[in-house]
Amino acid sequence: MKPHAAFLLLATLYLPVAAARADDLGPICPDRPGKGTSPCTLAAGHAQVELGLFDESFQRRSGVTTDTGNAASLLAKWGVSERMDVEAGMALYQFQRVHDASGSQTMGGIGDLFLHAKLNPLTSAPENESSAFALVLDPFLKLPTASGGLGNGAVEGGLVLPMSYDLGNSWSLAMTPEADIQHNAFGGGTHANLVNVVGLGKSFGPFTLGAEVWSSQNLDPAGTISQYSFDLDAAWLAGNDTQLDGGLNIGLNRATPDLEIYFGISRRF
Repeated sequence: MKPHAAFLLLATLYLPVAAARADDLGPICPDRPGKGTSPCTLAAGHAQVELGLFDESFQRRSGVTTDTGNAASLLAKWGVSERMDVEAGMALYQFQRVHDASGSQTMGGIGDLFLHAKLNPLTSAPENESSAFALVLDPFLKLPTASGGLGNGAVEGGLVLPMSYDLGNSWSLAMTPEADIQHNAFGGGTHANLVNVVGLGKSFGPFTLGAEVWSSQNLDPAGTISQYSFDLDAAWLAGNDTQLDGGLNIGLNRATPDLEIYFGISRRF
């Protein structure tokens, strides 16, 4: 791992945690599972770690099989105030395997570093609020730390606007629109990448089941790439501060991987 990337990530992980534990808060509210982002911030003085234990997607096109994925994808959070937290995320190992008639090729290494600052503009102490509607402003910056030819080597960023509405009877509706600025695939300049996730969730005590539709429109001047998937996920609260999760994403067009499987764990301190 590059030294500056490791320092930034570990600094976030080992910030001093307040003496009071998170037992007095509501249930943990991680961004996992699913492709959407949770519209909540971490309470002041607390830390949270969300770890993707394994994630792999599979795609077969015209005799070429491409598998991509990661292990130990880490997101570390620190509650700065009752309305804001800061976050750092990185895949500690990611890989790509390509197999065709001529043989196989595998690349692997660390991923890019993502820095976030989440702000809740509506309420204080969002984890303890019971308002039906929730909204978070989530600007982010991507630093090009990926190795092994797995990243584009460019600094990029964007804005995510996670929101949700409590429908009652343990049902919830969520949406995560996102607008990114990305570097063009060829030559200089930048272009927009527009993403949205619309999901429906149902809780059964400590268990939550969810279904969502994801779309991405990469408006590169070399050619727009449109991707769509239908996703299913499940989560289990193993206590107020720990969540286990897993999911299955199904590609809906040729530009999207056919299948993606993942599982992970989140813990608040």
